[in-house]
Parts: sequence; C-alpha cells; structure tokens
Amino acid sequence: MELFWDGLVGAVQLILRGDPQLREVVWRTLVVSGCATLLAVVAGVPLGVALAVGRFPGREALSLAVNTGMGLPPVLVGLVVTILLWRSGPFGFLGLLYTPAAMILAQWIVAWPIAAGVTRTAIEVLDQELVDALRVFGAGPFRTGWELVRAALPQVGFAAAAAFGRAISEVGASIMVGGNILGQTRILTTAIVLETNRGEFALALALGFVLLALALVVNIGARALVLPAR
Repeated sequence: MELFWDGLVGAVQLILRGDPQLREVVWRTLVVSGCATLLAVVAGVPLGVALAVGRFPGREALSLAVNTGMGLPPVLVGLVVTILLWRSGPFGFLGLLYTPAAMILAQWIVAWPIAAGVTRTAIEVLDQELVDALRVFGAGPFRTGWELVRAALPQVGFAAAAAFGRAISEVGASIMVGGNILGQTRILTTAIVLETNRGEFALALALGFVLLALALVVNIGARALVLPAR
C-alpha cells in the first residue's frame, strides 16, 4: 500500500507544482485523444444509427465488423498502421510515422467501433413507434437519424465518453506508431510505460492517477453537457 500512497501523493505534488513537462504531456494527451474521439464520433454515431434502423446490403457484415472492432487488439492496430506508414509502405511518403497524426489515426481505429456499437444499442432500445412515426411523416434518412440521436442524446453522449475512454487509455498502438519521443509524441500512457521500465513505480503511479483524474473530469464534463437535454 505504501507504493500506492506514494503514487497518490506524487500525483498531487505533480499537479500542484504545475510541472511544465507534465503540462505538455497532458496537453498532448488531450489533443491526440480528443481529435481521435471527435473523428470516432463523426464516423461511429451515424453508422450506429444506420445499423439500428437501416436496411441495406452489407448491414450484417458491418455489424460484424463493429462487434469485432469493439475488441480489436491495439497492438495489432499499431502493427498495421506502422506498416502502412513505414518509409517503404504505401503511405510512407506522407511522413506521418512517429507523429501525433499517426497516434490520432491509431486511436481513432480502436475508438470508432465503440462509438458505433454503443450508439446502435441506444437507438435500438428506443420506442419503435418513434421510428414508425418519423417514417409516416415522411422524414428522410438524415432527418430520421438526427431525431433519433436527439431522442437518445444522453446515451449517445455516453457513447462519445466511452470512445474517449478507449482512446485515452490506449497504449500499445500509440507507442508503436508514436515512438514515445519526448517533446513530440510522449503522452501519459506511454510515459507510464517508460517510467515503469525504469523502475520508477511511484512516478508511474502518479502519472496513472493524473490520467485517471483527466478521464474523470472529461466524463463529468460530457455528462454535464448531456444531462440538460434529458
């Protein structure tokens, strides 16, 4: 227990001290995971709605892809993205490997199935009469989707929060495509791995508590934004 207390005290001291390096790592973590979550919501929420109420060719295959993606191994994602962005790879000419952009791409790949899957479940539990009424009044696909998202806004907000949680806690893919470069691609999760490998368990725990506090604050903020709409 002493180690955990040391970590907790260290986290409080790091925050109170306003360490410039910690602020930089926290800011980069928020930017990378925030961008990945935004892209995941843009791609995942409409897909979740379409899977819940749409009837189109390939729907079952897409459902299977989403279900599989919700448990996608991050290390596999990191490997595939690394190969694609490698200097001699198909997108190597873009020079994105070991940059925050590559980390955003990797985190987006693991986060969007979460946004799609949770949204699909939220829409599926809505009253079927609402869907039928929208169709009777001639609402098109986009209007129907928008109204359904509004009706299930708290749950869709939870989908976004879950996607953010998946993105910000991801470490395997981020460290593979980002390289954990100080001042460039180091984020909280990769910093925790580094300090653990150095045997600095108290500092690693402190960074872990900072990461946990960050996820908690973002989730509380997201919930505060969504609740007034209920």
